[in-house]
Amino acid sequence: MAAALSFFALGGINEIGKNMYAIQYDEDIIVVDAGAKFPDEGLPGIDLVIPDVTYLLENRDRVRALVVTHGHEDHIGGVSYFLKQLNVPIYATRITLGLIDLKLQEHGLQRETELHTITLDSELQFGGMRLTFFRTNHSIPDCLGIAFHTPEGVVVHTGDFRFDLTPVNGQYPDIHKMARIGEEGVLLLISESTNAERPGFTPSEQMVGKHMEEAFLKAQRKIFVSTFASNVVRVQQVVEAAMKTNRKLALLGRSMVNVVNVAMEQGYLHIPEGMLIEQQDINTLPPERVAVLCTGSQGEPMAALARLATNSFRGVEVLPEDTIILAASPIPGNERNVSRMIDNLFALRARVIYGSGSSTGMHVSGHGYQEELKLMLTLMKPKYFVPIHGEFRMLHHHRQLAESVGVKPENIFIIKNGDVVDIQGGEARCTRTVPAGNVYVDGLSIGEVGTVVLRDRKQLAEDGMLVVIVTLSRSEGKIISGPDIISRGFVHMRDSEDLIRELTNLVATTMRNLQREHVHQWSVMKKEMKEKLSQFVFARTKRRPMILPVIIEV
Repeated sequence: MAAALSFFALGGINEIGKNMYAIQYDEDIIVVDAGAKFPDEGLPGIDLVIPDVTYLLENRDRVRALVVTHGHEDHIGGVSYFLKQLNVPIYATRITLGLIDLKLQEHGLQRETELHTITLDSELQFGGMRLTFFRTNHSIPDCLGIAFHTPEGVVVHTGDFRFDLTPVNGQYPDIHKMARIGEEGVLLLISESTNAERPGFTPSEQMVGKHMEEAFLKAQRKIFVSTFASNVVRVQQVVEAAMKTNRKLALLGRSMVNVVNVAMEQGYLHIPEGMLIEQQDINTLPPERVAVLCTGSQGEPMAALARLATNSFRGVEVLPEDTIILAASPIPGNERNVSRMIDNLFALRARVIYGSGSSTGMHVSGHGYQEELKLMLTLMKPKYFVPIHGEFRMLHHHRQLAESVGVKPENIFIIKNGDVVDIQGGEARCTRTVPAGNVYVDGLSIGEVGTVVLRDRKQLAEDGMLVVIVTLSRSEGKIISGPDIISRGFVHMRDSEDLIRELTNLVATTMRNLQREHVHQWSVMKKEMKEKLSQFVFARTKRRPMILPVIIEV
């Protein structure tokens, strides 16, 4: 019986971020990307969300490599955590490896990890799979699509892409190579769906450069530009605008400093000698001679721009008539944080330029619009198609685009993380699943925070807690101190003295009743106290604080 070819996602489907995909042929598994995503408001205290790799751990002897398409956080943010569980060789382009290396340094994994640089002309062989690569446009240099050549047929993973025919960095999309792969025959196309709802073509990055230069020429005082640190092309355009207006450039934010250093070392970013200044030099120069490149375009509370917006960045201030340029659009879910930050900046009487319109737009997407997605489908002419990298509505729109260019509806699979598309004898089916889900990174713990802990955190955040302390005599079992009640996040003790007094009396009465019934087990006493207090508090306040009874015997 012929070996089966399988594709599945462990992250990146029905979500933005956390991208991780796998191609399996016979006994060999190749993992594509190991991303992360940032938590939403429903995950209090969580630092990062990464994919569940249980299936890969159960089949660790089959996992041959991690191949990374490009260096964005949603594709490399989980690499270090992945390697701690499954140390396999990593294959990526130079700048992508440079960004991965920063993460390995942070986690002390440099010496243990095998890194391999690949180029457009590289060919990799893993068992029955041969991998070749083609260049795509995106908002970071050296982005790759991957073709998996197997005895069953060719599987193409596009990576993130758009078709910018006038790229600022000269990295043109390799349309000829894509067409050649399509001519040879593509069994399965796996293509990103981020902008499947947006008609037309993505504007060229050159548009941003022109608007950036115009804004620099008009600015009277300091200029703050915030963008994704990894958008090296955008950073280069900021440098060019600063050069033309005779401004020095300061960097704020650890990730911005790290990425700029890597990009300069590897020749992807060119900054004239003497142009970069330190943070402490910003206030020593005339404001019209200073530009600041900073992190925080997504409104992250601890990032540089959000702290500047609340005047909490030590040593640097946004003053009236300073110009703020937001050269990025909000990732879905971050809109509220970004709006709040923009409001704060306007309140400081700064000039704020944001949005992606054609007149003043400081951002163009790195992801192709509908016509570009259709172009990729037309070039590849796949028999089967799986839209990835997007929320469900995006996958749905991408399916419609595929149908419009001739892919048969029954050959399109909209899957969930963990669903497996098996192809054998040229026939595809999706009838099984592998484990998939979210793993939460909380400080130094990985995967230890589960639904129970998160539920408790949400309860504490929403309704607070009550701590009830009772001291009992060990010999007689009588109350000798308390009950004492402490409220945290529920009610203010001084403003709610009547309620606290009623709660204290209720606990005392409950304890006396238990004593009369000769109940002395702590577990029973605590349970009874919690139930009585919970019922009373909800009846009085319609809130459910966490109740923690503490019994002390002396």
